[in-house]
Amino acid sequence: MYRGRTLGSNEIHFIRELIAAHPQASRYALSRQLCSAWDWKQANGELCDMVCRGLLLMLARAGEIELPEARRAVLPPKPPEPVVPDNRPVCGPLSGIGEIDIEPVRRTPQEALFNSLLQQYHYLGYQQPVGEHLKYLVTARGQAIACLAWSSAARHLGCRDRFIGWDAEQRRRNLPLLAYNTRFLILPWVRVEHLASHLLGRMAARMARDWERFYAHPVHLLETFVDPQRFRGTCYRAANWQLLGHTTGRGKNDLTHRANRPCKQVLVYPLHRRFRELLTQ
Repeated sequence: MYRGRTLGSNEIHFIRELIAAHPQASRYALSRQLCSAWDWKQANGELCDMVCRGLLLMLARAGEIELPEARRAVLPPKPPEPVVPDNRPVCGPLSGIGEIDIEPVRRTPQEALFNSLLQQYHYLGYQQPVGEHLKYLVTARGQAIACLAWSSAARHLGCRDRFIGWDAEQRRRNLPLLAYNTRFLILPWVRVEHLASHLLGRMAARMARDWERFYAHPVHLLETFVDPQRFRGTCYRAANWQLLGHTTGRGKNDLTHRANRPCKQVLVYPLHRRFRELLTQ
């Protein structure tokens, strides 16, 4: 099983024949041909190219197939270019900072500013997401005051899975209907009471609509992790997010079954009153 797709001897034989039939093809071309042959697409119609390349690489490392040599060296991602932001102090009551705009900035000229702000001011820095994701830049009177990043949900999360009540097959099929708040940054020159919970409330009101516009399917549940050694998660609770429990501290690629990172609080926010029905059908 790889990312929800079951592979047997027939599938591996098909991949070997595809590689043999196209000896001059690059890894990129082979992955796209395989996606087309299997009709392996995202909900918005785009090929699952990056996931397929991960599958081919996994099979090659396991000795099941032989891939052509990589034509380009895979370089580590460069950190975002630093951008000097407008850091005038923003203080006072929420009603006094003017109109607040929340705009998706992925694939827009403002994405560079978003990436740079996270790299400079978020304690985890910036990490380029893979797969479905959205980036939001929050401004007041044209000045950036916050950033929120969302991506695909964690594949396995015990307390969340028990809360939803789905089985392994339902989780595999419906996991794309969850979104994970990977980053939430209020910029350090902003001191506005209740701003964080206000932004979370506004995000909850638009996430399902925005996700469907970008990826042709909705989301029904939001999730996030909070490191209790650093934060109390007050803004999430004030915005009616529910605390379900804690992570195991093993990470998504765990092979040792031992904790190797801080255990974090798991909080969720249902976007639909029938979310359990929608996620288990």
